[in-house]
Amino acid sequence: MKLGVIGAGAWGTALAQVAARDDDPVLLWAREQEVADAINRQHQNPIFLPGIPLSNAVSATSSMEVLGSCDALLVVAPAQHLRHVLSNAPVCEIPLVLCAKGIEAGGGRLMSEVAREVCPDAPIAVLSGPTFAHEVAKGLPTAVTLACEDQGLRDRLVMRLASPAFRPYGSADVIGAEIGGAVKNVLAIACGVVDGAGFGQNARAAMIARGFAEMTRFGVARGASPETLAGLSGLGDLVLTCSSTSSRNFSLGVGLGQGKSARELLEDRRTVAEGAATAPVLREAALEAGVDMPITRAVCALLEGAGVEPVVDALLNRPLRDEGL
Repeated sequence: MKLGVIGAGAWGTALAQVAARDDDPVLLWAREQEVADAINRQHQNPIFLPGIPLSNAVSATSSMEVLGSCDALLVVAPAQHLRHVLSNAPVCEIPLVLCAKGIEAGGGRLMSEVAREVCPDAPIAVLSGPTFAHEVAKGLPTAVTLACEDQGLRDRLVMRLASPAFRPYGSADVIGAEIGGAVKNVLAIACGVVDGAGFGQNARAAMIARGFAEMTRFGVARGASPETLAGLSGLGDLVLTCSSTSSRNFSLGVGLGQGKSARELLEDRRTVAEGAATAPVLREAALEAGVDMPITRAVCALLEGAGVEPVVDALLNRPLRDEGL
């Protein structure tokens, strides 16, 4: 199975490295010509993943048409750009493995829903889990969820991507895998705020636990399986991104917790903190579904300019209740 990767940021480059581990040729599409040129000349991505040598089997291009020769595409374009990118894809019938984590603004669609609208004939899969790009590209071990309703395709994709250091676990729950990846980005901002404001590790652990409750409530309301949300693409990814400055969303939250404005923090970034775009969409989707998500609302308030102290006070003074979801 010849794979192409759409998106040559850190995560797309790392996935191209995963797919090329047995010297299988992989085509990596970069929006920026200079990124494609650097990968082909230097066999590394000095802009988005510096210092990590890439397999000679990875070749980069800035021409989307070249991807027409692939048997499946790993789509790693940022969530808010997925619709545009797929609209320009040279083929729209081959399997699409969606690797971005977010919910589309202006309608609250999951990435699989966007893909099915743009490419109705393409089989859809989702890859999600605890994955910092630099660790994956170095060959450090991790495990992920690979969700696809078609078991035959799911098994082929798992076998194509699997290695001792990169273990995909199959699932039929596409919605659950997507919701875990999208919601954890918002919760990672909240945990970053806890860290930046100096509230301590107890508070961060409580935030992770209550955030997981929010994720589960929302996921179940959208048709996800609780078991998926408690797995690699939900709880696993949540724990990772809520505890490290290697997470763009966590780092954004740290800055907010230190009193910096969302505008200055987001303007200073070359890479995307998906949680900032997902938070207001998630708030509206939760309201529509009748799901209570106070942490999500708090993150939205901070992104919209509210001060840390009143937002935290509002959370801490919510009515006491039993712990159930």
